[in-house]
Amino acid sequence: SASRPKMSQDERDFLGRRSRLSACSTGKRVSPTTRDLLWFVKLAEHGPLPSSFLLAFAKDSHKSDKRAKERLTDLFNEDNTPHGGPYLIRPPQQFRTIDSRYNYLVYDLAPAALKALVDQNGGEASKPVRSGPWLHSFMVSCITASIELGCLERENLSYIPQSRILARAGAQLRYPTRIADPATGYEFAKDLIPDAIFGLEYHKNGGSKYRFFAVEADRATEPATSTNFNRKSFERHLRQYREYVERGRYRTHLKLTAPMLVLNVTNDQQRMATMLKLTNRHYPDGCNYQLFHCWEDFGPVFRMPLPNRLLLRYLKYPTTIFQNEDPGLK
Repeated sequence: SASRPKMSQDERDFLGRRSRLSACSTGKRVSPTTRDLLWFVKLAEHGPLPSSFLLAFAKDSHKSDKRAKERLTDLFNEDNTPHGGPYLIRPPQQFRTIDSRYNYLVYDLAPAALKALVDQNGGEASKPVRSGPWLHSFMVSCITASIELGCLERENLSYIPQSRILARAGAQLRYPTRIADPATGYEFAKDLIPDAIFGLEYHKNGGSKYRFFAVEADRATEPATSTNFNRKSFERHLRQYREYVERGRYRTHLKLTAPMLVLNVTNDQQRMATMLKLTNRHYPDGCNYQLFHCWEDFGPVFRMPLPNRLLLRYLKYPTTIFQNEDPGLK
């Protein structure tokens, strides 16, 4: 195709640098490489991620992080592509932080990248659709991507993404639960929508073992308890997951035979203490499926995170072999 005009000087800052916020093409021709497509797949699976995560997913593809970051810059800026536009966007919300110029840049998929994935794999391509504030969705993306990166470092462990679980079950993330108001005994129908789900396959002699997880990212934007039972709270969360996990609703919903646990990741130590106190009140003898972790990078003073491989330590090995009838999950 015809080359595009180069940028004019007024499209750069006073140091001659391109804007980090707005794409600005030089006319350079960019076609997706194998590494680019890997990045697109991970963004489609997890959602927006910092460049530190993307470089970790493709660490064996390059010797220079600087060159890999320059490639991400091209994928953001250059619109002279086979798929009609730049492949990546930089969500503007990331720049609402202290010293944002010195942070890792966060990338997400542009429509052209979804077209490239369709061309590569056939069928449809999509990315997670999450409600709520962008920072909450970004936190969920970093949680699941951190766990997958941890799995990639271990030969005896494989990550099972949400898309495969839902596709196999022919299900959506939303599931209706019925819970009783403790004050009145009146039953409510409330949809349970985990922030994400994923599975782990543990490779052992004699067979594989599986565990599945619902992810709940908590930034202390909802009350721990509420006298209005219609309002979402952590206490209502406990009651809904009691219905979903203890009564095996997830088995019907997701067509699973292996156990499910709930990974709660909050951004404040005091908030986690409150959540643990409430959990102990509801489960005086202990609860073996509610897990808790604090990741303070997502606190009131937001810091761009690096992959958090500590998360994988909280997901302990199962003690029983759970065979899954569907070899597609192996």
